[in-house]
Amino acid sequence: MSLTTYRRKRDFVHTPEPRGRTGRSADRRSFVIQRHAATRLHYDFRLELDGVLKSWAVPREPKAVVGEKRLAVHVEDHPLEYGSFHGVIPEGHYGAGRVEIWDRGWWEPVGDPRAGYRKGSLKFVLHGRRLRGGWALVRMRPRGEGPRDSAKENWLLIKERDAPAPARKRAR
Repeated sequence: MSLTTYRRKRDFVHTPEPRGRTGRSADRRSFVIQRHAATRLHYDFRLELDGVLKSWAVPREPKAVVGEKRLAVHVEDHPLEYGSFHGVIPEGHYGAGRVEIWDRGWWEPVGDPRAGYRKGSLKFVLHGRRLRGGWALVRMRPRGEGPRDSAKENWLLIKERDAPAPARKRAR
């Protein structure tokens, strides 16, 4: 829940990214997916939790296909203000390239989001323009031995099966 790593990686005199601060969550937790044309094209998946945007770099476009898994590499927390950021990070700076908002909206946790995040099994419902319905982020087991670097953990982003909508009663 600290933005220390985020700030250490950036030179705010030369990059248009927001310096930001931790904030208080609104009634609805926001989410944003940013298409980031950096060295490699990827999608930055961000969920608001505890006053920051928990963030994952997803190498391939997220698809609303039930059961389809996308690698999601956990990266440093970002400030809430980053949720509206779009523009070009200049060459020679961390994350250089074009950032565009690909989807945004709000999310609701299924169960306790803090406990799910800590446990490595976070389930939620997205209410976005492109992505909707049930999703899960599941932390993968680390390969090999050594200390776990939580900022570079591999997770999977998975579209879950949604319950069918209740049938409407016909007027007689």
